Amino acid sequence: MNESGAETRNRGRHETEEERADRKWGELIQEIRVAQTGVQILFGFLLTVVFTPKYAQLEKTDQNIYIVTVVLGAAATGALIGPVSLHRLVVGRRVKPQAVVWASRLTFVGLVLLLATMTAALLLILRVAAHDGYVPWLVAGVVLWYLLCWFAVPMLTRRRHTSSK
Repeated sequence: MNESGAETRNRGRHETEEERADRKWGELIQEIRVAQTGVQILFGFLLTVVFTPKYAQLEKTDQNIYIVTVVLGAAATGALIGPVSLHRLVVGRRVKPQAVVWASRLTFVGLVLLLATMTAALLLILRVAAHDGYVPWLVAGVVLWYLLCWFAVPMLTRRRHTSSK
């Protein structure tokens, strides 16, 4: 690696703590918008299922999966909307760096809950649609894909490309 490349990588951003918090807050809000949209559409759909005639015909196991899925969706929605409420309640209090940390934690919890919600919803839908023994394997494959995309690749990227300062 040439000297200018090393200098560029080690230089980093020249930001104050407040500027860094502002930038991180903006990035976090953009990330939350993507996840919030998905969880809100899924949760809205889930809320309507119980009012369809098909719901009463579901096996007790499928009704229990539905209830767990709705609760997980509600929890994911709460965690992903939480950063907005956090910001609104602490704005102007000069605690943005700390708010960014807590909002980031809520977002991570929300993503884990979204993963659980999507897993449970997929399990329910495929059980009703397929009634076959391969459904748990198919769901497990999709969950592994989510884990790879949402956690493994980002963690690998983080480990490989984070400079040790």
